[in-house]
Amino acid sequence: MNMSVRNRNKFTPEKNSTTMLTKEKTTNISRAFLVIRMLFFTTVIALSVLIATVMVNNTTGWISPHHSTNFLDKLSLSLGLQEHVYTVVIDAGSTGSRVLAFTFHRSLSDRSVKLDQEFYSHIKPGLSAFADDPKKAAESIKQLLDKAKQVVPPPLWHQTPLVLKATAGLRLLPSEKANLILDEVRRVFEESGFMVSPNSVSIMDGIDEGLFSWFTINFLLDRLHHPEQTVAALDLGGGSTQITFVPKEKSTMEAAPQGFIHQVSTLHQKIDVYSFSYLGLGLMAARKQILSAGQAEGELELRSPCINPMVKKGWTYSGINYVVKGTHDVDVEQIPMSEWQKKGGVPKADFNECLKLSRSLLDTSVHKPAELNEREVLAISYYYDRASDHGMIDSSEGGALTIKDLFKMAEQICAVPNPDQAFACLDMTYISALLHHGFGLATDTKLQLRKKIDGYETSWALGAAFHVLHNGI
Repeated sequence: MNMSVRNRNKFTPEKNSTTMLTKEKTTNISRAFLVIRMLFFTTVIALSVLIATVMVNNTTGWISPHHSTNFLDKLSLSLGLQEHVYTVVIDAGSTGSRVLAFTFHRSLSDRSVKLDQEFYSHIKPGLSAFADDPKKAAESIKQLLDKAKQVVPPPLWHQTPLVLKATAGLRLLPSEKANLILDEVRRVFEESGFMVSPNSVSIMDGIDEGLFSWFTINFLLDRLHHPEQTVAALDLGGGSTQITFVPKEKSTMEAAPQGFIHQVSTLHQKIDVYSFSYLGLGLMAARKQILSAGQAEGELELRSPCINPMVKKGWTYSGINYVVKGTHDVDVEQIPMSEWQKKGGVPKADFNECLKLSRSLLDTSVHKPAELNEREVLAISYYYDRASDHGMIDSSEGGALTIKDLFKMAEQICAVPNPDQAFACLDMTYISALLHHGFGLATDTKLQLRKKIDGYETSWALGAAFHVLHNGI
């Protein structure tokens, strides 16, 4: 009997423990189902709100068009309803090559392509510097591709379009040398793993360069939905320069030379655009022509009034090494400053003569659209770089100035002996002359200069990426 009691008492706690574990397990399962139901209903509600918002937007258009990602897009991306798409563009310029890897998605609200991220990297020199070594040119491009591969997920490489578009640097090379470089780059592309075609590597037409730059700028400014509100885009590269804007006046269309007016499609509408590219009037190409003015063909020692007499500097252009000097030699180390002061001051570059040489390139070769003075104008590339170099605008934010400001700065620079910036007088004088005597901008015209808009590069590459997304490689 006692044993029986003891045995019953011994096993009773075990029975209670099993019951408690069963209840606890049941409770945990109930909680898990509750959490799952809450997540399910939350997802359903979020999807319902998203779908309803898209329907309302499609009916009323209350979400304003914008290039960046809005709340709806972020929500749909986080819910896995959209996937990123990528495009890689290489800008093979005259002074260097740049890779831009873009991340996009298509908005649920209006089906437009939205820009999410941009990766940028560059390398110097440009492909044209390897005119006699095509394999080395291709190797420089491979370095850029390796960086782009760090941005695009490997599983998506095969469906990510890759293009290289060379600009004035290769346009100015003999076609045989340019083609050898392009062939080597094509081999690198074929081994890259990205989506490529026979058209992936090419020399870009200058008109396309101008149109793509104009698209990039106005896309980032959210002006494309209203063509009459778009800004004029001025792009100054090393070998060429472009001018692009949407004419408002019939007289502009009628006065434009043949080949200056182009009908383009943008955001589901066709518009007429004034655009032209001047090959040989980029900053480096113009520099070479100005330095060589009045000198024998093939001369490697270039003397110019645009260069301070104190300067003796080596300069390489299109693979050729030159020595650049002022119009006469000055040994400043042997002459005390007091002697210079007696002679009227330190040696100077001649601004007026430099301006004459610049105008000789421009007065008859550049069309002056009168309407440009009435438009909002935004200038990029070397326009921005040189103004930033001399403290005229914020080095990161850019800024605004007038053509008169540029002329004034050019005169000041030419009057100061600064061997460390040997080409500053020439470059700033030419830029001022190009805008005023070339394109016909009045001296009081205000110019916006930007390197980035909303954190994105003001490069033609973004316009090219959109073109590839919509039309294929």
